[in-house]
Amino acid sequence: MQSVQSLTVEVPEPLVRRLRRIAEITHRSVEDVLTTTVNAALPPAHDLPADLADEVAALTFFNDEALWAAAESSLTPAQQRRLNQLSHAGGSRPLTRVELAEMAYLIELYDRSVVMRARALAVLAQRGYRIPDQVALSGVANESY
Repeated sequence: MQSVQSLTVEVPEPLVRRLRRIAEITHRSVEDVLTTTVNAALPPAHDLPADLADEVAALTFFNDEALWAAAESSLTPAQQRRLNQLSHAGGSRPLTRVELAEMAYLIELYDRSVVMRARALAVLAQRGYRIPDQVALSGVANESY
């Protein structure tokens, strides 16, 4: 069982009324409704590293402009070129330890970027925005590494 901690938070009266009404309708405590709501807003991502899970959860609170920026970010052109160079070099010769470490680092950056982009787009879609098709979001994903 998880430990429980108390937290005192000032909440605007209209929100308190909504929480109480939902608790009444669902026959649950206000604390339970609030905990469920916070969990829905900040879902645990057990399959992600803790720092990335926190970054992904924080996207929920970004304004729309920041979300669109997060949805576009990826590897820099220089990082994309380097990842492609390493990938092609690895097809013709064994990579050195330094090159393997650099490639692993760039792949990790790319993977993190994909997760952040996907979550940013999901939040934007929840807010009612039309999301561009996959072609408009292509980057290194269309390259072979």
